[in-house]
Amino acid sequence: MRNTRQRLGDLLIEEGLITEEQLQSTLNEKEPSQKIGDALIQRGYLTEQQLVEVLELQLGIPHVSLFQYPFDTNLFSLISKESARRNLIIPLKKEANKLFVAMANPMDFIVIDDLRLSTGFQVEPAISTKDDILRAINKYYNVDDGLDELLDELPQNDSNRNNDATDQNSPIVRLVNQILSNAVIQRASDIHIDPQENKVVVRYRIDGVLRNERVLPKTMQSVLTARIKIMSNLDITEHRVPQDGRIKLNLDFHPVDLRVSTLPTVYGEKIVMRLLDMGSTLNDLDKLGFNSLNMKRFIEMIEKPTGIVLITGPTGSGKSSTLYATLNKLNSEAVNIITIEDPVEYQLEGINQIQVNSNVGMTFAAGLRSILRQDPNIIMVGEIRDKETADVAIRASLTGHLVLSTLHTNDSIGTVTRLMDMGVEPFLLASSLSGVVAQRLVRKVCRDCAETQEPTKREIEIFSKRGMKIEKITRAKGCASCNMTGYKGRVALHEVLVINDDMSRAMMNGESFKSIKELAVKNKTIFLLDDGLIKVKQGLTTTEEVLKVAILE
Repeated sequence: MRNTRQRLGDLLIEEGLITEEQLQSTLNEKEPSQKIGDALIQRGYLTEQQLVEVLELQLGIPHVSLFQYPFDTNLFSLISKESARRNLIIPLKKEANKLFVAMANPMDFIVIDDLRLSTGFQVEPAISTKDDILRAINKYYNVDDGLDELLDELPQNDSNRNNDATDQNSPIVRLVNQILSNAVIQRASDIHIDPQENKVVVRYRIDGVLRNERVLPKTMQSVLTARIKIMSNLDITEHRVPQDGRIKLNLDFHPVDLRVSTLPTVYGEKIVMRLLDMGSTLNDLDKLGFNSLNMKRFIEMIEKPTGIVLITGPTGSGKSSTLYATLNKLNSEAVNIITIEDPVEYQLEGINQIQVNSNVGMTFAAGLRSILRQDPNIIMVGEIRDKETADVAIRASLTGHLVLSTLHTNDSIGTVTRLMDMGVEPFLLASSLSGVVAQRLVRKVCRDCAETQEPTKREIEIFSKRGMKIEKITRAKGCASCNMTGYKGRVALHEVLVINDDMSRAMMNGESFKSIKELAVKNKTIFLLDDGLIKVKQGLTTTEEVLKVAILE
């Protein structure tokens, strides 16, 4: 078995897809039972598509793309949906006594034997990516679980509808599960259920962009809302006030955690569900896309025993993920870490997390005062929203604590002026602030269909303005694995502002934004735009994506 793995590794190195160091470090760190291919994908060294193409070479088994594949839907009765999902297989076609099947693991001879016995056909395997297979199963098996049949089955009066929303075999339960599992497969970060005058629209936010998933008839609105409220323990009789809840469940052998928010609108309650990614990348600072200088500076900031470190950016710019990854790095039995958040998104082991509850007077400021009596080393405040919270956070850092928090501002230097505008005393700010990280998320170029191109004249101009040269840029033409968008996944851009002595002096003297910026330039600060352009040069993203989030001066 070891030999086979080594051969696959050697093949990947030969193809120039990974390096010897990446292979060795993966072999040393992975779980004994984990396949080397899966371990390399998990670490981001390889895409599933690249692995499938190399396996085709190594095993001599053809690979097939299921995007727009002409399936023979009659064959789906041969393999149940549960079996297809569990074993990651889907039937393609049959010729004489041969059944062609797409498999994520074509070397799983037990599954092949079971298929041969249960169907009576000679099984011919082909390789497909897991994502491709799951997407096809969701799309073609019991298409929409028969939406018409679902509508016929819906009870007409409301009390029966509420019973229907709790019955595990009812059509509405199947529909909601299908909406959730589709979202997980497509790596959506949010699900929007938007009631409109004559219909209900379900949309997914994928890589920061909202996309229509399906349109449901208006008659399904009340039972759909009831089902989601029941799952998230909300009051199904209350329609006039916003509510917040949480859902934890297992979908397709995968734990899913959702934060649910309802909002009354003119046409009924709008529901937004945030899918919380419980993946390991969340907990690893090295995977957040910091470049080497920014990483070094950030680590120095958070390793100081006292001071405030702020992470800034608009909603949805990955601030929470960076904070949680930072806490994970700092978490050890030698330190007492307490957080106060609104809401608590991810529950972290070994960290004391407090939920803000303004109904009982547990605000950020009040909670923060209580935390200080709990002998903490590190305090994380979800967000600094007002002067009171800012003052308590600053005093906490001056009395020997490391304080991590977030603020909604456009850039790192703007944070300093924003805190002063809030009414924070400049001398307190100058002596407590260690640094500010401004962050944005941009979409990554899909690695499976990426091509290098000549930069446009405008791009050459933009780069030369920032003192950089660009010879080649990477763009993607769109393929099945990125849903024809040309982008898959996201990467963070960072601007790490270190508050040094000169800057502290400038803050105490109440100097202007411009003079603080000059000091930042002198200290070789990499601004958001520059970090974005560096990532364009590395082929990670495109100039268009960077200019959406960073201002060109």
